[in-house]
Amino acid sequence: MPIHHISSYAVSNLIQFVANHDDLSTDKGFQFKFYCDKCRNGHMSRFQPSAIGIAGSVLNAAGSLFGGFFHEAGNAAYQMQRAIGGKAHDEALEKAVLEGKQHFKQCTRCGGWVCPDVCWNHRAGLCETCAPDEHEELAAQQALATSEQIREKTRTQDYTKSLDFLNRTGIVQCTGCSAKLSPTQKFCPECGTTNAAAQQSKEKFCTDCGGTMKADQRFCAECGARQ
Repeated sequence: MPIHHISSYAVSNLIQFVANHDDLSTDKGFQFKFYCDKCRNGHMSRFQPSAIGIAGSVLNAAGSLFGGFFHEAGNAAYQMQRAIGGKAHDEALEKAVLEGKQHFKQCTRCGGWVCPDVCWNHRAGLCETCAPDEHEELAAQQALATSEQIREKTRTQDYTKSLDFLNRTGIVQCTGCSAKLSPTQKFCPECGTTNAAAQQSKEKFCTDCGGTMKADQRFCAECGARQ
């Protein structure tokens, strides 16, 4: 079972290390996980077995075979471990902190402990919170600017200007192939089907050039041909 023990060492020394850690210690031994103050990448310390915990496990195992005395002795060993766990826990934590510090770098500007692979600016000798990587920052700002420009151009672009919601132009569909036709087109340019709407219109078309003419026009305004 886990040991929930807040030691004087944890209060006095861990404040000099990462801000967050997990105590994974059990009655069998001690282990800790330390987290980068910036990105939360972690380092888990090596497991340190507890001598009293091992003795208790042996006695409990013997108790399961022989019962009685050994079982009581195993419980006594566990209670003994709990009684002296504070000192043993402090010593194990101290070793784990010394081990963990080898896997983090401390920023002399903000005091934070960060992982060297992701959150440390090696050129500046500071954490990337205090001294952002120029190339990463430039790439991030370029991506942000590109995203903002795309949104702006998208908002200013009129994607509906070609749509006639009220059908004021009288656009119709070809009965042969469903292509869109204007009322002035006599035949479908896709399949040649006669545009019935144009035939029913009050307009007519020049027999020479095909230009649009009003019904009462005698000469084509486009080519001058008499109709």
